[in-house]
Amino acid sequence: MKAESSGSKKSKMLGEALGALHHESREWMNIVAFWKDESKFFTDLLDREQINASEYGQMLQYLDKIHETLFDYLAEDIVAHEKQLAHLLSAEKGVSDQDYREKHAILREQMGLFANDFREFKKMVFGYAKKL
Repeated sequence: MKAESSGSKKSKMLGEALGALHHESREWMNIVAFWKDESKFFTDLLDREQINASEYGQMLQYLDKIHETLFDYLAEDIVAHEKQLAHLLSAEKGVSDQDYREKHAILREQMGLFANDFREFKKMVFGYAKKL
């Protein structure tokens, strides 16, 4: 069996690591799509006459609309990030592995923060809906 050169071994390890980051980005896209579906459910849930008449219900509706817009921005950022990966893998000039990894870390943090915030929003919506 032929021993792998350190250069090809490093390249393989780098490729595997990028593959894992790509997989994580794809998971994020699925999560954002799911959140968008949940948001539509909340819009329907909150689109009742009783809720429309209350200030709190209206506030929840506005928050829901804001979330939908944020989902779109987040999805756009992830798609741009995936395009950056494609450019990196095709070894285009001016595309840096380090820049890609830094952006990935930022997106990971944003996803975590948004997941926590959206979880709290859902608790508020369900808590409010139970009181009706």
